[in-house]
Amino acid sequence: MKTIAHISDLHFGTVNHNVAEGLIDDLHMINPDLVINSGDFTQRARRSQYQAAAVYVKRLPNPRISVPGNHDVPLFDLFRRFLSPLKRYKEFICGDLLPSFVNDELTVIGINTARSLTWKNGRISIEQIRKVEKMFSELPDSHYRIVVTHHPFIPPPGVKNSGIALVGRADLALEMLEKCRVDLLLAGHLHHGYTGDVRTFYPSSKRSIIVAQAGTAISNRVRNETNSYNLIHLSKDRVEIIIRRWVPAESHFTDTGKVAFKSVNGEWRSVVKDLG
Repeated sequence: MKTIAHISDLHFGTVNHNVAEGLIDDLHMINPDLVINSGDFTQRARRSQYQAAAVYVKRLPNPRISVPGNHDVPLFDLFRRFLSPLKRYKEFICGDLLPSFVNDELTVIGINTARSLTWKNGRISIEQIRKVEKMFSELPDSHYRIVVTHHPFIPPPGVKNSGIALVGRADLALEMLEKCRVDLLLAGHLHHGYTGDVRTFYPSSKRSIIVAQAGTAISNRVRNETNSYNLIHLSKDRVEIIIRRWVPAESHFTDTGKVAFKSVNGEWRSVVKDLG
């Protein structure tokens, strides 16, 4: 079994330092096989915020893979916003905007969806779709296949698309992801943790792909939810997504819900839904 810690939306500049230390302790206790961060390392892409984020990230367990978020692009500094939007991200966090992690069972590819021309929204480019397809085509069929973006593919359960910053060109991207037999999509952005299947929002999709959204791990910008992250267990034909939430009164993270999917005839089916 492989274990992945999926964290998101650290937002250095608005960090709850007690929660931040608690997350470090929790992740080192669990010692996951991989830590995935789905973006928004900073609040305003300032150098001091990136410096603080870089110091913090180095304290997380290895290996790690990350993508930037829209907050990692400068908002008010228009010169940097349009001429070098992710220069500081590449300097302090990761120089690769199409990163990948591959081992004997698992392949993870990160796609940068942050863009200069829009503030909240993001999108996947045609070039990224082509590159990701090529990367997956060169991998063994037996691998779990995971894609990480900052912007989500589906809205929270019961919420319509209106006003939700879903990733642009999702339809085109999903055609490729179906063809490449991707199993799991991870994202953040909304500061709201939830899971689902792409087919609930894209009826034309022919293949089940699991979606796992992470809340904000350590920021004060919790949006009516406590700080949380996803702990994901992968076995041969099963995916378990455990939500670990911060308990302020006890100053630690704890399991507060679990969703599990089982592969049946090549299709992911929900078999456990206990959201606490």
